Amino acid sequence: MIEIEDRKKVYTNRELSWIQFNERVLEESEDQTVPLYERLRFLAIFQSNLDEFFMVRVGSLYDQTLLKETVLDSKTKMTAQEQLQHIYHNVRTLLPRRDRSYARVMKLLAEQGIERVDLTSLSEEDFAFLALYFDREIAPLISPQIIDKRQPFPFLKNKENYVGVHLSSKSGAVRLGIIPASGHFGRLIFLPSESSSGKIRFTLSEDLICLFAEKVFEKHQVLEKNIFRITRNADIDVEDEMVDVDFDYRDAMQELLKKRRKLAPVRLEIRGKSSMEFLSYLCEQFTLSEGQAFFNKCPLDLSFVYALEDKVSKRSELFFKPLTPQISNQINEKESMISQIEKKDILFHYPYNSIKPFIDLLNEAASDSSVVSIKITLYRVAKDSKVVNALIAAAENGKEVDVVVELRARFDEENNIDWSKRLEEAGCNVIYGLPGYKVHSKLLLITRKIGNKIQYITQIGTGNYNEKTAKLYTDLSLMTAKQEIGSDASVVFNSLYMGSVVEEVSHLLVAPLCFKPKVIALIDQEIAFAKEGKPAQILLKMNSVTDKVLIDKLIEASCAGVKIKMLVRGICCFKPGVPGLTENIEIYSIVGRFLEHSRILVFGLDDRQKIYISSADFMTRNTERRVEVAAPIYSEPIRRKILDILDVMFRDNTKARAQLPDGTYVHQKAGSVTINSQEMLYRQAYAEADAAKLAQVKNQKKHLKDWFFRRSGKAKK
Repeated sequence: MIEIEDRKKVYTNRELSWIQFNERVLEESEDQTVPLYERLRFLAIFQSNLDEFFMVRVGSLYDQTLLKETVLDSKTKMTAQEQLQHIYHNVRTLLPRRDRSYARVMKLLAEQGIERVDLTSLSEEDFAFLALYFDREIAPLISPQIIDKRQPFPFLKNKENYVGVHLSSKSGAVRLGIIPASGHFGRLIFLPSESSSGKIRFTLSEDLICLFAEKVFEKHQVLEKNIFRITRNADIDVEDEMVDVDFDYRDAMQELLKKRRKLAPVRLEIRGKSSMEFLSYLCEQFTLSEGQAFFNKCPLDLSFVYALEDKVSKRSELFFKPLTPQISNQINEKESMISQIEKKDILFHYPYNSIKPFIDLLNEAASDSSVVSIKITLYRVAKDSKVVNALIAAAENGKEVDVVVELRARFDEENNIDWSKRLEEAGCNVIYGLPGYKVHSKLLLITRKIGNKIQYITQIGTGNYNEKTAKLYTDLSLMTAKQEIGSDASVVFNSLYMGSVVEEVSHLLVAPLCFKPKVIALIDQEIAFAKEGKPAQILLKMNSVTDKVLIDKLIEASCAGVKIKMLVRGICCFKPGVPGLTENIEIYSIVGRFLEHSRILVFGLDDRQKIYISSADFMTRNTERRVEVAAPIYSEPIRRKILDILDVMFRDNTKARAQLPDGTYVHQKAGSVTINSQEMLYRQAYAEADAAKLAQVKNQKKHLKDWFFRRSGKAKK
């Protein structure tokens, strides 16, 4: 094992690396080559990412500060308090950039006729319209409250906008008026404009309520007013909370969701200016330090961007060019999916390939008389899930349908609870995962009985069974009829239903026991080749890298001379190119139109090369606390396809950033040819689909010609 004296020289703190990732998202909003409305969407993504980060990661660190024992980051040895201080500082440096980017984008949109109206400089007509709108549509539906010594401070909801009004008081103490800025009224308010102009003019309900706050508290003197919201800790340790529950697990999860809504605040956001007196009062009420308060110039919640989209969708120049997932050239839609998988392994690459043939496979299995059972793991599914509907149809057709629904998929718990109920009602056998381990694998096993023989159709993926994200996330989905893979998948499902983890399989890599040790063995194999002076290589693509054991093993491989290239979209807890440690490692991150989500592991070169696709990142939570599955790729055409995908991505010089030895990220310099890997892969998908259609047409013509000559009795020339 490599001994590292100066930890900060090679390791990066997980939370600070995540902030770097979100900075890369922010960069997309600043990129003038990105269509204007898409830049606004990247701002909304940046903001929602930050919300979840504070709810989960900052919430977890906040809990650690309350413990008597000091918990240190395994890589940088920072305490929770030190991490929080760095987080607050780094976030505070990004917010002005976010505000400037928002202001620039909104100014450019206004020039395009999409204007968020400035309520500080309204015309008489606009003011009259908004005053009437407020009186009729909003004022009857709001519930203002004055907080003083006689009235307790109310419970405020997580991430909800509130208008805070500082009212004068005889005693001189802060007297607060609060108006909830959401309720039974729309957030987007559209102002009249000339019908011929095509302009879209709007404001937000919280701005309108703040504008007319004096009307609400007309008997009081308003000293100051602003819009604020709090972010609550959402980091509940489900396993700790589930100890000794004596009722249904699903009911217990519903109770935990209620509890999460009431956890302690970890952040205060204020839009507009605030006196120190007013700020101190709010921080005191929420038991927050002033260091946990953040000031913003743009709206605190940018989700209105998605609601506004319907109004501007016809303005095609504001959006990315529409792209349609293509039917893979590996299949023929007119043939049975099962019979095609029997002939050869098939790989889909989302969003470039359509998920429709996979849905067709499920629907075919639901009605195929030879299918006796369907087993699947569900982590995140769409709201109106065609996958779940196919499983329900299978159960109603008398198939045995076993579904592992992971109720602990963070922020998807309620959706999964609802689907689990519907699956049970349809006759599916539903379990909720394992105690202590989330089931994060993407695994499907279709079992057929043909005569006396059992046949498996297995699907292993890197992403969720979700038709919506299949259009937005890059993922890989392997379908195979190889019986050795199906046998391993059967072991995984049997273990899950017996309440245990897999201890041994032959082909799949299955966390928590049979993933990390096998990956380490594969890295050790490359180290051995490098030490013998032979070429050694590792290629990795994943979302995040935090597992210190695997990081240290990669550092050891680098020191031995193994050439390592990595694509890591998000968190990466170590630095490449550090002399004497990681000088043989290159790390890149691609942040673009689609969210890079696929995980690919490649070890070795030429005949000894091993390739896997995986549901797991190199994160301790994935390798030690989750059930994950990685599948080997045995099909030579698919192996070439995956290597081609990696080659395109490593050559990206548009959306790829290279990590430098100091941990910073810089855009790859464009050469004579500009390469945007996501656009190139989509062009390839279109070209492959067109070529497949042309081949099918030629084949149909040939069959028609053969049929004609057979009927006419003429010899073919």
